[in-house]
Amino acid sequence: MLFRMDIEKILNNQRLARALIGVSKAAFLSLLPAFTQIVREQAESKRRKRAVGGGRKGNIKEAKQKLFFILFYVKTYPTFDVAAFVFASSKSCTCDWAHAILPLLEQALGRKVLLPKRQLRSTEEFFAAFPGVREVMLDGVERPTIRSQKDKTQRKHYSGKKKRHMRKNVVITDTSKRILVLTPSKHGRAHDKKLSDKALTVVRIPQNVAMIADTGFIGIDKQHPQTLLPKKKPRRGVLSDAEKAMNRLISSTRIVVEHAIGGMKRFRCVSAIYRNKNGWDDKLVNVCAGLWNLHLQSA
Repeated sequence: MLFRMDIEKILNNQRLARALIGVSKAAFLSLLPAFTQIVREQAESKRRKRAVGGGRKGNIKEAKQKLFFILFYVKTYPTFDVAAFVFASSKSCTCDWAHAILPLLEQALGRKVLLPKRQLRSTEEFFAAFPGVREVMLDGVERPTIRSQKDKTQRKHYSGKKKRHMRKNVVITDTSKRILVLTPSKHGRAHDKKLSDKALTVVRIPQNVAMIADTGFIGIDKQHPQTLLPKKKPRRGVLSDAEKAMNRLISSTRIVVEHAIGGMKRFRCVSAIYRNKNGWDDKLVNVCAGLWNLHLQSA
């Protein structure tokens, strides 16, 4: 049975397009040329006995269909049985498609300079990548994962903050909600500041760039002079009215990072319980950050 989904009809219905693939028609069409070029390059780079286009024809043979499939997967995060039913294929085929096409989507987003930095190597690199940025916001993002049967592994992934088993990243955004930096995925037991310290993100943000964070990053003001943190209520103490007002001001300013995280979590592969093996989740969250940046660019 061949692929019979009417992509054009779906793209022309904005509400339906956002529900199925998480992006608008404009964003889809802006990404398609880079994705098509990467698919072509990959096909031509293989050692072949037949010319490109020869051999068996798969259910999703066109680049447009492949892009639609992988966006559908990251948006709805179906099981491979469900994806097989929707795309008239088999469970093993949809599994192979997802693992083969996701790296192509990641490359396409990278070619359009939409992916966040995974690590800052120097302040010069920050200036080169984000020349106009003068203020950034930090926050940690968690997503649930299946509880491991191995005692050591499940202890590492248990997050006391949410009392669930989690995978975690630190996100850095600018005032326009664009995700600039996304640290590598780690187990949920790790503290936000510890993840930031391990990735050396704070010390490599230029001194003239202001940083705003929440109480999960208390202590980074000693690493970066232009840091604004909310005042934490002392044990058995109270905050003054001025301190409460300042905390509200900080919260209203750093809300953009919460909006950026919410934009990433529109894709269920980041917000739903992660079912695949560890390692692939890092690629998924990176792609979703790039898709959120694509949304901002196309808006």
